Amino acid sequence: MASQTGAIVQRSLDALLEDPSFLPEVQGNSRIQAFTSLAAILSTPNQIHKAFLRIPLENGNVVRIPAYRVQHNNTLGPYKGGIRFHESVNEEEVTNLAALMTLKNALHDVPFGGGKGGVAINPRDYSVKELHLISTKYVQYFSDSLGPDKDIPAPDVGTGDREMDWMTAEYKSIRPGKPYRGSFTGKSVVNGGSLGRREATGKGVYFTFRYMLHDFLEEQSKWLDGKENIFAQTALAHKDRLLKIAVQGFGNVGSIAALEAYQDNHLHTKVIAVSDRNVTLYNEEGLDIPTLLDFATGNRGDLPVTEEQLGICGVKASILDREEVLYLETDVLILAALEDQVHKDNVDKIQARILVEGANAPVTGDADKILNDKGIIVIPDILANAGGVIVSYFEWLQGRETQFYSEDEVFRLLFQKMQTTLDTILPQYFGDPYSLRQNCYIHAVMKLSTVLHRQGKLY
Repeated sequence: MASQTGAIVQRSLDALLEDPSFLPEVQGNSRIQAFTSLAAILSTPNQIHKAFLRIPLENGNVVRIPAYRVQHNNTLGPYKGGIRFHESVNEEEVTNLAALMTLKNALHDVPFGGGKGGVAINPRDYSVKELHLISTKYVQYFSDSLGPDKDIPAPDVGTGDREMDWMTAEYKSIRPGKPYRGSFTGKSVVNGGSLGRREATGKGVYFTFRYMLHDFLEEQSKWLDGKENIFAQTALAHKDRLLKIAVQGFGNVGSIAALEAYQDNHLHTKVIAVSDRNVTLYNEEGLDIPTLLDFATGNRGDLPVTEEQLGICGVKASILDREEVLYLETDVLILAALEDQVHKDNVDKIQARILVEGANAPVTGDADKILNDKGIIVIPDILANAGGVIVSYFEWLQGRETQFYSEDEVFRLLFQKMQTTLDTILPQYFGDPYSLRQNCYIHAVMKLSTVLHRQGKLY
């Protein structure tokens, strides 16, 4: 487990060890032994599968591509986690992301464990035929480890329903006559996927922010008003005012979160900046997000990068360097790109007072501490970006029952699930000295620890 995640898990265990109300039946030396066992179990994956995919390219060359499937923990159910296609993929990254999935599922009470997969490629460098071959080879190499009751992958960075459809078909051909519909989630609707799955993560990211700043504060503002908690004061300072929002990343998560902010009728918001791998677009008066989304959809996901392209789509914006989105004068910064975007070398340039982690681990441990010390609210990935895995769970259920929900029903169930988590976590966050991330980790570790204890796995 990477140092940041491991350190937070250890702090959570230390807090629970000192809490006499947690596992009160385990005392004395037995308690110390049990918590030592928990630290060992949660800090290491159950299995790490690695292979080099042999891929013949259309130009006649043959390449060997590193691929991974890490199965961190299945205490709560089958391993669950996405497969990313990105050039940064490596064993350490995938292992850390698998651990985050274990904690995320525990936090939101989703009956899955944590897993993650990855292939070290830039998908833009490969043809559709080559990507199809990479996807099917991935299933061939790891098929013994996958299955609807064993390990259930989903889309991630660089993959989508197309890749999941390919992989499901390959799994079906390898396992003829066996259940296959739940072997992958994030499939296209026509192939047994769930309505709303593509939008789920982005909608969930914005919902967590909106629920905190609107629904929760509406009900709890009098209780919070007397609190000396620095995070409560930050939240109250942003209640009932125009909120400027910047979004880093305009992919599947960031674009949907930006659209949710643009269309929000609960909070008074305007999206002043969005960015992608090429550019930041900025307009103090607010950007036309639906038009930008239409342009990106027809431009391989890329935003306009020239005045000419902006003119073609009719959007008024200033063109800035892609990193500038992080440092703008804004109230809210939604981080929906990649990990390690805010770190100790640039954290002092961040002007937003609320950060929302749409990506996994976009804020490093050092930066997270600095932000929290300043009273800046950081809504962590484990809480904010769970919409994808929650709706993946709904898809898995629908596949088993062969009964499918409407899109409205999917989103209703998603928000209901996330609200339950938020109603548990937010009062603790605004009432004690822990960061929101630490509160989420404590809750997740508590769930995992309780189940492991009940299963007799700590002795």
